[in-house]
Amino acid sequence: MPYDIDSKFVIAVASSALFDLTESDRVFRENGEEFYRKYQREQENKILTPGVAFPLIKRLLSINTSQDQIVEVVLLSRNDPDTGLRVFKSIEYYGLTISRAVFVAGNNPFKYMAAFNASLFLSGNPDDVKEAVEHGYPAGCIYPSEYIDNDDDNEIRLAFDFDGVIADDSAESIFQDGALDTFHSHEKKLADQPLAAGPLFRFFMEISKLQQREILKNNNDPNYKPRIRLAIVTARNAPAHERVITTLRKLDIRIDEAFFLGGIEKIRVLNVFMPHIFFDDQVGHIEGVARSFPSVHVPFGVVNNKDSVKMGE
Repeated sequence: MPYDIDSKFVIAVASSALFDLTESDRVFRENGEEFYRKYQREQENKILTPGVAFPLIKRLLSINTSQDQIVEVVLLSRNDPDTGLRVFKSIEYYGLTISRAVFVAGNNPFKYMAAFNASLFLSGNPDDVKEAVEHGYPAGCIYPSEYIDNDDDNEIRLAFDFDGVIADDSAESIFQDGALDTFHSHEKKLADQPLAAGPLFRFFMEISKLQQREILKNNNDPNYKPRIRLAIVTARNAPAHERVITTLRKLDIRIDEAFFLGGIEKIRVLNVFMPHIFFDDQVGHIEGVARSFPSVHVPFGVVNNKDSVKMGE
């Protein structure tokens, strides 16, 4: 029987997000493809160090049991199978249950996401991510980080910006074009109208379903502690907060923590929440968090338009 990938929670991850490929990338850029191929063969048995997305992927895969294999991670790589062998040897070394992969020899592999039912593509290559998002695929670029996972608990904490990530940027466009009072007036007027889907809407829905499975386990066994914890971290504040809640209600999504910050730096609450990953569409917000916690830039909407004077602000 064919493997039922459509029933799984699937994340596609590039080797540049899963492992630290700084040295390999330098070799490729400075010496070209042929030298890079030789280098990778020579280093084939040298295990790669974990990358920024490694803690998240490891924790998500740990949800699987012998009876219930719900989480699937697929490797999407610009390498060919020959040069990609080192990555698979590293995957095996760390005991990650990743067995499926796509190697496209220099091309952008995002177009295979649908074939694997992937709800998210994480990569360290900003050009690949930008192209994927422009084609309507849910993708994010991992930023360099000094984060070290302490493994003290088995929770999986995910934090999301709202506009331009979960929801579209229609409200953000109003904010960028006008004064704060204009934005608040607009959002108060439309408070009972849910916002349309943003670039990571499907991933957010899928991770929410995974959270619901965890809650059900707790309902059946009070000693079981649900492992998925979700937070919304948005620059919105009252009265613009109501439209966020309206949207979440329509989706029937449970959020564990929500922060309506009104311009307060997001790192102040994230230092307490301690996410294993944080998604935001604004580079300025990412740069304030990435050093401390794994962070993902989603290059979507008006704030990422090349013509936007305030990009990243």
